[in-house]
Amino acid sequence: MASIKDVAKRANVSTATVSRVLRNTGNVTEETRQRVLEAIEALNYQPNVLGRYLRRMETETVLVVVPDITNPFFSKVLRGIEAVALKHGYQVLLGDTQNDARLEEQYLNVLPQRQVDGMIFLTARIRKELMEEMAEQFPIVLACEYLEGADIPTVSIDNISSARKATEHLIRLGHRRIAHLSGPMNIILSRDRLRGYYQALAQHEIEVDAALVQEGDFTYESGYNLTLKLLAFEKPPTAIFAANDEMAIGAVKAIRHRGGRVPDDVAVVGFDDIQMASIFEPSLTTIAQPMFEIGQKAMELLLRLIEGIDVERRQLVLPDRLVIRDSCGGGRSV
Repeated sequence: MASIKDVAKRANVSTATVSRVLRNTGNVTEETRQRVLEAIEALNYQPNVLGRYLRRMETETVLVVVPDITNPFFSKVLRGIEAVALKHGYQVLLGDTQNDARLEEQYLNVLPQRQVDGMIFLTARIRKELMEEMAEQFPIVLACEYLEGADIPTVSIDNISSARKATEHLIRLGHRRIAHLSGPMNIILSRDRLRGYYQALAQHEIEVDAALVQEGDFTYESGYNLTLKLLAFEKPPTAIFAANDEMAIGAVKAIRHRGGRVPDDVAVVGFDDIQMASIFEPSLTTIAQPMFEIGQKAMELLLRLIEGIDVERRQLVLPDRLVIRDSCGGGRSV
């Protein structure tokens, strides 16, 4: 059975343009309209009438799916979502996948059952084809994580450039043996932040030592245990860039456990700027994500989709900021 993407590809237009032709809305030239209609006829495309009907049966409820509810990063994102939702009369339900892609798929099945009007995923570990298929029929927005190459409205930061910025800060402080505590490699954010780390080393002609890259799971425990491993090397790192603040705090604890001082013996940089980053001693140098704004923008996009308004700008990349504190010092926040 042909999908709306097949029609868009054959007519050489976007899926949004196909939607406008089907609904007879928006600015579409007559030539483009004819190309779309010819593609629909050639492919025998049947619009999902049930899906359109169900979308009109509003529940005034949205579901937000998170990968790990215990991760403090998501609390501010959720607050941003709820602030916009409540303003527009929507309730927010929460689903925790516990980092299990199978649970993510199960939550996705809530949409055809019409228990909610739309969904925001703060995790994107589901099969791309399945997510795209559902997004063609129902309002779905991705936030924080994303699916590479997918035409689904997404709100995030540029994780590659922000990781590069964090690593370059350590390089400017004179460090050459810089370790990276990554997140799980099956998560696109982990791969992006690792890529930014590699880019910074390459740009400053610093040879990559594969042993200095250790894969964690975004938890305090993994940051602690992996740092103990790094400190046992014959040539331990003089600096550590962790892919999130929880692992960075674990790293600081491990350094202290081994009798080291932060930043005098080992400098540490985190990522996210959770509340604990500024309270912890030493306070944590980190990449600050606009968590509340990510939530706000994601909910605003979802409301547009629920209301049947086309979203032309489907990828929103928000600015991040390097916040310099005591765990590595040196310079001003940028």
